[in-house]
Amino acid sequence: MPADTSTFDLAIIGGGINGAGIARDAAGRGWSVLLAEQGDLGSATSSASTKLIHGGLRYLEYYEFRLVREALMEREVLWGIAPHIIWPLRFVLPHHKGIRPAWLLRTGLFLYDHIGGRKLLPATRTLDLRRDPAGEMLKPEFSLGFEYSDCWVEDARLVVLNARDAADRGAEVLTRTRVLAATREDGAWTVSLDGGRTIRARALVNAAGPWVADVLGGVMHANAPAKVRMVKGSHIVVKRLYPHDRCYFFQNADGRIFFAIPYEREFTLIGTTDQDFHGDPAGVSISEDEIAYLCAGASAYFRVPVTPAQVVWTYSGVRPLYDDGASAAQEATRDYVLKVDAPEGQPASLSVFGGKITTFRRLAEAALAKLAPHLPTPKAGKPAGWTARVALPGGDFPRDGFVDLVTDLRLKHPFLGAELARRLVRAYGTRAAAILNDARSLGDLGTAYGAGLTEAELDYLVREEFVRTAADVVWRRSKLGLRLGAGEIERIDLALQRRNLGT
Repeated sequence: MPADTSTFDLAIIGGGINGAGIARDAAGRGWSVLLAEQGDLGSATSSASTKLIHGGLRYLEYYEFRLVREALMEREVLWGIAPHIIWPLRFVLPHHKGIRPAWLLRTGLFLYDHIGGRKLLPATRTLDLRRDPAGEMLKPEFSLGFEYSDCWVEDARLVVLNARDAADRGAEVLTRTRVLAATREDGAWTVSLDGGRTIRARALVNAAGPWVADVLGGVMHANAPAKVRMVKGSHIVVKRLYPHDRCYFFQNADGRIFFAIPYEREFTLIGTTDQDFHGDPAGVSISEDEIAYLCAGASAYFRVPVTPAQVVWTYSGVRPLYDDGASAAQEATRDYVLKVDAPEGQPASLSVFGGKITTFRRLAEAALAKLAPHLPTPKAGKPAGWTARVALPGGDFPRDGFVDLVTDLRLKHPFLGAELARRLVRAYGTRAAAILNDARSLGDLGTAYGAGLTEAELDYLVREEFVRTAADVVWRRSKLGLRLGAGEIERIDLALQRRNLGT
């Protein structure tokens, strides 16, 4: 059986946002890193979020002040390092007289504006929904509203860009690679991978998301049971429900909240649900009851009802929350919990429970602070905190420079239509130029696969973004699956299979 005697400072199990974020930070600080992901990067929970960089307004009700403050502080940090995939949004919160009183909403929004160091995002304002355009889509009983700021994120792309940057800084990133076993031997971890490869690591991170307990028990053979609460969140996508670019924050009669958000320019995203989940996270999917629940919730606010027949796409994910004993799924803490196991004289491990996509960077810093005493001092590398200041791949342009970047791309490549140029910059930022190179026509970009996807872009995704299948391309690196037919997606898969076979 082939073996690899390489020794890494850090081996990471799991290529979601937490694993990728830890890999990027560690590699940048000068540690040697291997990351192994059993599927595609971000293919589970990290691509099934509500796509928000936000403080979590509702968490104030559960006195999660540290979590909310940390998340609010991260909004402008992340916007600054990835302005192509993160940008500000305004949220309209209609006052529902039967749920939370207006004074409570005002108090919560005052705290939301002031505890997180907001500098660039606009502040909260009160709306007269009888006069404001945001009220035109709502039922007439909603006359008072509040408007506040948070940010959007292309969640799966955030994962990929962290992994790409980690690799650029020396990390080895392996997708479609399952970790079969990890054992402590002779002062280090011996880690067995798919295909017969075995490596050594001075410390191990279990960032397997919904599989964190499986890795603890089945791979690491830990004795203590993991305190994990699996909570399913589902979303629906419908054709665009309203013409403006603001989002809605709705309160349901059962106390839960959900959002309606402009999505991919032609659609509206509605979600999320919160349900305890039991079973294999790989098989998670939305239920008919969840679809009906989200449609009924939206219909309670919008003048025109939303029906299950309008749904064009759905997605679901499982959040591996730390089990704090909360009575209801929506009350379980979203804060992250990091558990270190470091028997005397033995290599350390760290397991990640919970967390929000918004706080992934801070989670990575906290994880490495716990592991640093168990790792060698790097000979060279950046200091702790560097990830707050260095742009992610393609994000090296000003926060307000998106329109200028699109304009510049079209000046250099006049054959690009406005929508295609915009999509390329939204996905790749300054690295869109590496796809187009010296092309002077669409024909120079090779085979066209539909919805603006070309052979040149596909080549880039295989070369730089770890793509192996059509699903990687059309549902995670992009959402072109909303615009492509089954035959077109199959054609992309065949093209990728030929590349994988070298034909």
